[in-house]
Amino acid sequence: MCKQCKLNPVITFPSNNIQLCKSCFIRYFEKKVRKTIRQYSLIEKNDKILVACSGGKDSTTLIYILHNLPIKMKIEAITVDSLIGDYTRKNIKNLEEFCKKNKIKLHIVSFKEEFGYSLCYMMARLKAKDKKCNSCSVCGVLRRYIINKKARELRFNKVATGHNLDDEAQSFLMNVFKSDMKVTARLGPKTGIIKTKHFIPRIKPLYFLTENETTIYSKLKGFKINYEKCPCSENVFRREIETVLNKLEKNHPQIKYSIVNSFLEILPVIKEKYKTTQEIQICKKCKEPTSSVICNTCEILERIR
Repeated sequence: MCKQCKLNPVITFPSNNIQLCKSCFIRYFEKKVRKTIRQYSLIEKNDKILVACSGGKDSTTLIYILHNLPIKMKIEAITVDSLIGDYTRKNIKNLEEFCKKNKIKLHIVSFKEEFGYSLCYMMARLKAKDKKCNSCSVCGVLRRYIINKKARELRFNKVATGHNLDDEAQSFLMNVFKSDMKVTARLGPKTGIIKTKHFIPRIKPLYFLTENETTIYSKLKGFKINYEKCPCSENVFRREIETVLNKLEKNHPQIKYSIVNSFLEILPVIKEKYKTTQEIQICKKCKEPTSSVICNTCEILERIR
């Protein structure tokens, strides 16, 4: 029974065996988001926040909660259509209906509009040259490029993403195993190492909520969501890490929290170490910010052509 009101539970927390009913769980979830926002100063009065949305459970949950916060701020959504057949069509349709119902302005940008190609076409060209080329990595680079560019053009001062606790724990471990602390330094509730007008700061209000908790919240709220995984998803390494973490979490509840909290303890040291080595340049081809002479997006497009 629910710990607080003795109704039938919708969730049981394995670490302490506490159960919560629908209304208590929704309050718990939203309270945790607000606490994360306060603790890490993610949102301030009069912020202009562009929420990166896919139409999935995390980003839909995020924009719903931010839209209903009692803070004076501007909230709009952006979605990047990578043109993956019915998968993205369903997601964008769901997102359009959600934003219309909640009176949230939605910006839709497609890969074809921005780059001239769909993701599927790009991957076919890239894999013809390199079979190890990864769809998730390519898609991630191109999406981040578009969202940062559009956020800057539309004069937003922050971008909010739906990354949750599982995502962060996986990313941290992946970087540890790759011995890539420079990339690790960019993680956290607020991303980035240095402040620059070229990169719009990113915030993660769902940072301390698990994948399972977000799934339950989205279902209880009745959001129209496509819960299928992306058919182009092939980040095998992340899937391996996800499988291992889920198995460990089952046997050792809260291990994901422990990983992320341990990471946050050392994050200030990592950020300080790479603060002076991080240089922002302007890509010679597209004039967008980069850490190299040519940005990753232009390198991908060059390989396609």
